[in-house]
Amino acid sequence: MHLPDDKKLPVDNLAACFSNTTTTYKFYWLLSVLQAVEIGGTRISKKELFARMIATAWYTVNYFHVSFGKQDLIQNAVLKLKSIEGLSIEEKSVNIINKVAASKNQESEKLLWHFDRNVPHWFLSPWYPKRNSENETLRIKRIQKESQALINNPLYALYEEYIEINPSWLDYIKVHCKILKEFCYWNLTLFLQSKNPNVPDISGKLIKPPIRTSLIKQKKQFWDLVFNELDLVECIYTKKQLHVKEYVIDHFIPFNFVSHDLIWNLIPCDKIYNISKSDKLPILDIHFDAFYELHTSAIRIVKHKSPNSKLLEEYFTIIPDLCELEKNKFKELMQSLISIASNNGFQFLN
Repeated sequence: MHLPDDKKLPVDNLAACFSNTTTTYKFYWLLSVLQAVEIGGTRISKKELFARMIATAWYTVNYFHVSFGKQDLIQNAVLKLKSIEGLSIEEKSVNIINKVAASKNQESEKLLWHFDRNVPHWFLSPWYPKRNSENETLRIKRIQKESQALINNPLYALYEEYIEINPSWLDYIKVHCKILKEFCYWNLTLFLQSKNPNVPDISGKLIKPPIRTSLIKQKKQFWDLVFNELDLVECIYTKKQLHVKEYVIDHFIPFNFVSHDLIWNLIPCDKIYNISKSDKLPILDIHFDAFYELHTSAIRIVKHKSPNSKLLEEYFTIIPDLCELEKNKFKELMQSLISIASNNGFQFLN
C-alpha cells in the first residue's frame, strides 16, 4: 500500500516507519498520533498517546484474544490496566483513554511509560539513520535534539513529556488521515497475521464492529425448517428439549474467534444457557457427537424443504458435497480451530 505523495514532505520516511518492526508498538503509536491530530491536537502528551495505544488495542486483546507475540507488552498492559483501573471489556474507547491517561496509580504509570523506551524516538528512525560508531544512547539524544530543530522535516518534534506535530505535516495528516489509518491497519494486519497464521479474519479483529449482524436469516430460513420437521430439538449442552419459539442460535466455536456466521458453526441452543456460555469453547468429547448428528439431520431436512437455500451452500466451505459431511473430517476441522482458539486465550466450558 502506497501513501499519497507530497513534493514538500519526506513521505518516504513515513512509509518506512514500519520497517524492521518486531512489536505492534509503532502501529498503535501512529494510530494514536492520528487520532489526537483529528481532534485538534498539535502538542500532545506522551501519556495521552500511550493511553490511546491501550484503548486502540483494547478490543483486539480483550474480545478476540489475538496474540501479539512474546516480545510485545501491549497485550499484557491492556489486561493489567483493565484490572487495575476497573474497566470493563465493553468500555467505550474515550472512557479508557480518559481514565488511563489521568491515572495516578504507580503500576499503571509504569505500564504506560514502558512504551516511552521503545516507541517515540525509534518511530523517527527513518529521519535519523544511525551514524557510524554511534551507540543507542547517543542516537536517542540526537533524535530528540534534531527533531526539536525540525532537521530533516520529521513528523513531530520529540520532548521528554510530549510531542509537537511539525506544522509542515499538519495539512497532509488532516487531508489524508483516512488513508494513513488504512496504511496503519494494513501493516498491522500483516504483522499480526504472521504471529497468528491460523487465526481467521485478523483484519476484522482490529476494531470493534459497530453492531453484530443479526442471525434472524439463519433462524428463519434454516433452523426453523428443522424444528418444523422434528417438532422438538435437544440442546446439545443442556439436553433440554427445545421448541421452535424457545431457542436462540449459538456459535459452536465462538464468533469472537471465527468472525463469521456460517451455518456449519451454528447450532440451536437454550436461551438461558447461551447467556452463560458466552464465548467459551465446547468440549468435543462431550458435545461434538450431538452437534454432528443435528447438522446431518439439518442438511437432509433443508435439502428437502428448501433445495435452493443459499445457506446450504455455506457447507461447501468445508465439504465438497452435501451428501458427504464426513464425521471424522468435520471433527478434525473443529478440533483444529478449537486448539488455536484455546492457545489464544479462549476458555473451555466448565
